[in-house]
Amino acid sequence: MHPLLYTHPACLRHSAGPGHPESPARLQAVLEALDHDRFAMLDRIEAPRATRAQLELVHDAGLVALVHATAPDEGYAQLDADTAMSPDSLEAALRAAGAVCAAVDALLDGSATRAFCAVRPPGHHATHETPMGFCLFNNVAVGAAHALSKGLERIAIVDFDVHHGNGTQDIFWDNAGVLYASTHQAPLYPGTGAENERGVGNIVNAPLPAASNSFMFREACRDIVLPAVERFRPQLVMISAGFDAHYLDPLANLNLGAPDFDWITRELVDIARKHARGRVISSLEGGYSLTALRQSTAAHVAALIE
Repeated sequence: MHPLLYTHPACLRHSAGPGHPESPARLQAVLEALDHDRFAMLDRIEAPRATRAQLELVHDAGLVALVHATAPDEGYAQLDADTAMSPDSLEAALRAAGAVCAAVDALLDGSATRAFCAVRPPGHHATHETPMGFCLFNNVAVGAAHALSKGLERIAIVDFDVHHGNGTQDIFWDNAGVLYASTHQAPLYPGTGAENERGVGNIVNAPLPAASNSFMFREACRDIVLPAVERFRPQLVMISAGFDAHYLDPLANLNLGAPDFDWITRELVDIARKHARGRVISSLEGGYSLTALRQSTAAHVAALIE
């Protein structure tokens, strides 16, 4: 049973504009890291498009309509100060969300236990009603809701992107079937993710001050995040895999390295083995140093599939 890698050429064609940090080179770096003998066992699958019905499990119909309507025929169209679309952006966003849904289907039918979605645009800032923070649709949230619609009752989403996933938190704020647990730098964009933001007991935030190092990250995971996931006994573990907490990242100020992403991934795989039949789906979020992306993706995916 081979682990799965979902991606699509459209995800390389999405552009948010010249000089924008969320560039096609990011995904190219990720795919280059995975083009190595140690990842030869990955089944590489072209991501399908998410359907409107899948998107509307978590997004207001108005958001879905807005993203469709904003897609330009040429040039760029701004959704907000940070978030823009090019002619290929709608296709990329549909494939990114579709990748996670397809991974859910594959894991639930037993054809695999692990999947990594090498996609962009990222997703975790997109709320129920608003695309923002480089994100059009919330890929992991769409996949989690799809899994709930297929009969799962407990899904854990762990987000170690350096920015808090305000969108994922917003979408599942009062849904006890989804645990959302996040480590992130605070204060930092988007300004959410305080420890007292708890939803219906299903939201777990472990904010880290600027300059936090490996020890502080692992301590927060051991003391807060991992025990919460363990108590939840998830039937599926999902990861919002942002690698911008790496010390090389230009958009933030945490000091993690590739070994930290290896470590947290192994911890989550262990929990999945105990409670979720080993099922883990990870989807790429942020990470804006190409060197850090290559190193961190290789460490994360190796830990995911071993």
